[in-house]
Amino acid sequence: MADMVSHAKVVVIGGGVVGCSILFHLAKFGWKDVVLLERNELTSGSSWHAAGQIHTISSDPNISRLQGYTINLYKEIEETSGHSVGMHNTGGFYLASNPDWYDYLKRERSKARYMGLDQEFISIEEVAERHPLIDPSHYLAALWDPLDGDIDPSGVTYAYAKSARVHGAKYYTHTPVIETNQRPDGSWDVVTEKGTINAEMIVNAGGLWAREVGHLAGLHLPVQPMEHHYLITEDIPEITARSERLPAGIDYEGNIYFRQERGGMLLGTYEPRATPWSLAGTPQSFGHELLEPKLDNIADRLEIGFERIPALAEAGIKNIINGPFTFGPDGNPMIGPVPGMTNYWVAVGVMAGFCQGGGVGLCMAEWMMDGEPSIDVWAMDVARFGDYATPHWGTVKSSENYERRFVMTFPNETLPKGRRQQTTALYDRLVSRGAVMGDSHGLENALWFANDADDAHEDPTFRRSRAHDYVAAEVAAVRHDVGAIEVANFAKHEFTGTGARAFLDYMLAGRVPKPGRLQLTPMLTPKGKLYGDMTVACLAEDHFYLFGSGAAQNMHRRWFESHLPDSAVSYANRSDAWHGIAISGPKSRTLLQRLVREDVGADALAFRDVRQTFVAGVPAMLLRISFSGELGYEIYVAPQYQLRLFEAIEEAGQDLGLRLYGSRALMSLRLEKNWGAWTLDFRPDFTAAESGLDAFIHWDKDFIGKAAAMAEAKTGPAKKLVMMTIDTDDIDVSNDEAIFANGEAVGYVSSGGFAHHVGKSMAFGYVPSALVADGAELHVEILGNLCPARIETTPLYDANGGKMRG
Repeated sequence: MADMVSHAKVVVIGGGVVGCSILFHLAKFGWKDVVLLERNELTSGSSWHAAGQIHTISSDPNISRLQGYTINLYKEIEETSGHSVGMHNTGGFYLASNPDWYDYLKRERSKARYMGLDQEFISIEEVAERHPLIDPSHYLAALWDPLDGDIDPSGVTYAYAKSARVHGAKYYTHTPVIETNQRPDGSWDVVTEKGTINAEMIVNAGGLWAREVGHLAGLHLPVQPMEHHYLITEDIPEITARSERLPAGIDYEGNIYFRQERGGMLLGTYEPRATPWSLAGTPQSFGHELLEPKLDNIADRLEIGFERIPALAEAGIKNIINGPFTFGPDGNPMIGPVPGMTNYWVAVGVMAGFCQGGGVGLCMAEWMMDGEPSIDVWAMDVARFGDYATPHWGTVKSSENYERRFVMTFPNETLPKGRRQQTTALYDRLVSRGAVMGDSHGLENALWFANDADDAHEDPTFRRSRAHDYVAAEVAAVRHDVGAIEVANFAKHEFTGTGARAFLDYMLAGRVPKPGRLQLTPMLTPKGKLYGDMTVACLAEDHFYLFGSGAAQNMHRRWFESHLPDSAVSYANRSDAWHGIAISGPKSRTLLQRLVREDVGADALAFRDVRQTFVAGVPAMLLRISFSGELGYEIYVAPQYQLRLFEAIEEAGQDLGLRLYGSRALMSLRLEKNWGAWTLDFRPDFTAAESGLDAFIHWDKDFIGKAAAMAEAKTGPAKKLVMMTIDTDDIDVSNDEAIFANGEAVGYVSSGGFAHHVGKSMAFGYVPSALVADGAELHVEILGNLCPARIETTPLYDANGGKMRG
């Protein structure tokens, strides 16, 4: 082997399928000075023993897109490398054996329509024709995807690596990394026994060793290797007699996946009780070993498989594979630059590496080279987790996700494990008042309120749940009297210093307000994509707060820190330093006046005013703003004062019809105001003009993304966000449903639900600009039914905002 280089633009640590894909994409796109280091042979760890089944369906549409990209990439890397990937394009089906899974497949087919993926339902009779070993009597429906099939895991990994080398990259095997040390200039010294490489950037693609690689840089990743079984049968006569390879399949209720393997079959399952592997860390000596099979763990699933594919019961078992592979807390990869670190990237927890590895490599290369990926990768962004995501929490949640790999998660469902990781001072009070809790960015928050704690339950469903009437009552209280909602889970970003205004003026596309005032503004990427939907509060000329999505707080922290100048501006994520309560409704001013000594009348505290003051006798930051569309105020206090504030609000509101409300009601209230929400309607897939947030752009200044935004302003956006009312009885959209015009899928739903005050089912969605007109008729596909929809260009409630501003 040639001597190892001493410098590289990028060093990728880990020679599994993900690391090799990243190396390939970087080199293909033009960065030749890139190196991969592998501690053993390529594919060591998880890649070599993967089942190799490939499919496109994922819970997140953009991940589905990337899985489609990955599968379509295999032909290219095979040709470039001259190394076979062992591709079998058999197609595959997803089988539903009960009505709930049939509904799930209808939703997946709807997503596939607007993504351009070729998925269609086939009859159960056709399933039996294409796969004669299956007993069709167990199934109601089957969704067919012609892209599905299987590959040779080692072949794919080597094809990526050799293709990367063809494009100019280098990789070194048997070169374990023993230290990663950062220099003052931000570059990294990657230390191996064969020498040290100084890298401008490093990528932790360590797979089973992701935790150990992270520890070298002081990073504790919440990923966990899990034991996973599949078996391979002896030859089956019905298969050996065939000339055509059988299609692959997934049986959701049976919790099994299966495909042909030579003359037999491969059958895999996700155990109902996960077995986390090597909690203390992956042994350095581990490589191409397997674990001792634990057949008792999967016996019940094997029984289902034998029942539904009877030939399996007659076949002998040739191999039982139990190998570890790494899961993340929600089952999705964790990729991107790590918040709080410089030039340190991760691509870990990619448990479906042969479905997702190509897409992960693509996004990582685009991100590193262009500063942003070409599509929104929020579902995979490492920044979706915060400090609460400890290794212990990661093990708990990764285990839950493993166990639920083929278990239905409904739109209204909250998962039980890893809960109460973060709570506010009000948690017990809210629960005692009947709060049904969810969690966002690890923080517990109220979704809706039942009558009391004993009444606080909700069955998972695609349709309207028992919460519907409770949420309606909460909405009515806000519209007619006054409601109170905890707002701890909003993000709060603090900027101080003489350069703070100039910095924010450049970072934000909208106006930066004067002292004592608030302003809504979009934040854009250099390509003009949305990167934030922020409310700016100016407390003084050198002191600002930005309020935004709590879930995206680490993403935004990373963005701010990556652009900070060397001096004149100080930044801190202060989300955990300010909790609080918002009050909204016609009687909210009366309630607030009872809690303060100063005048809060319409003239004294105008709409979009902010002040530091005292509320209920405690220090507070008071904002006159409301996401409910009513007169309202957000009151932020330090966590130790929140309970006092809460008690004072409850006492002062007793005779005003005060009612606690949760996020379900808030999301209903905003629909009839035509207000979008971050991570749903507003995200980096869209531009300011497409989303309508260009109305808040201040064009008479320089800001990130201005050139791209101005270019789009001249041509007009190709698509636009619209609000629709939908003709439907007992079900509302739950995101990602296809939108139809003249029988063709033209867009998709970004969010929606039931708007209780106006009594209509509503949805936001992106459609071609040429279709946008008030009253224009469309259809939205909900669980396979095309429901009539109508575009509403004017808010259905208080269109001129008079109530909010009054």
